[in-house]
Amino acid sequence: MAHPLDHLPILRMNGAGNEILVLDLRGSEHELAPQEARAIASAPGLRFDQLMALHSPRRPGDDAFMRIYNVDGSLSAACGNGTRCVAYALAREGKNTLRLETDAGLVETRRQADTVFTVDMGCPRLGWREIPLARAVEDTREITLDPPVAGAPARFCAVSMGNPHAVFFVDNAMLVDLESLGPCIERHPLFPERANVSFAQMLARDDILLRVWERGTGATKACGSAACATLVAAARAGRSERAARLRLPGGDLTIDWRADDHVLMTGPVEFEFETTLDPRIFQGVVA
Repeated sequence: MAHPLDHLPILRMNGAGNEILVLDLRGSEHELAPQEARAIASAPGLRFDQLMALHSPRRPGDDAFMRIYNVDGSLSAACGNGTRCVAYALAREGKNTLRLETDAGLVETRRQADTVFTVDMGCPRLGWREIPLARAVEDTREITLDPPVAGAPARFCAVSMGNPHAVFFVDNAMLVDLESLGPCIERHPLFPERANVSFAQMLARDDILLRVWERGTGATKACGSAACATLVAAARAGRSERAARLRLPGGDLTIDWRADDHVLMTGPVEFEFETTLDPRIFQGVVA
């Protein structure tokens, strides 16, 4: 019996190096299951950091409802680099501005140039319950990592951009053992929903070097929501202004925390190829 995803077109793109797939399910009632996302990730050439699944809009005036999957099949409420890729995909339909509903709320995008897009990532959430953390803290700008993790800085800043982020400021981000520290901090008892883990090095007040371990994915070349969380953390700590360039391994992003509390992320996308989903991917996978 045919699987509902057999032969559907899928786009492979990247946003500042973040490996993204865009799957258009508008007009379909099918909701991607975690095991289906993992099956797609295992297909040759389709390994992703995030998969952006588009569904028909739920509200008048919106362009789509968007679900975001990590490579392990878990859901993420926000992915700025993936959202820019969605903006590019729908720009092929002549849409240069978008309203996308997500589990984190409404996201709006605007095309700035052929392959450059701005995403309004909304307002950061700074309260310990909103992030969320497992225990109350008076000030999320500086939290002690307790219990400590060997090799990790003692303190971090917590921010939610629709997903939880732990931001550590270090003297040299390139010396951080990301592969070792990332998974330990991601699943630290302080984070009931796990956390994205960022190590940030201040090059100047408007220039930040960043390396990121994403929950459910691992070390990535870029993470848009982490770049936003890092800028917010730096500005709250007095380390930066409210706008800066974030340098990630896959490319640069410009982050602007506006006076109205919205965080805007601007950066590039790159189209790699379009293909169709091979039915063999889903053999043995229950729809």
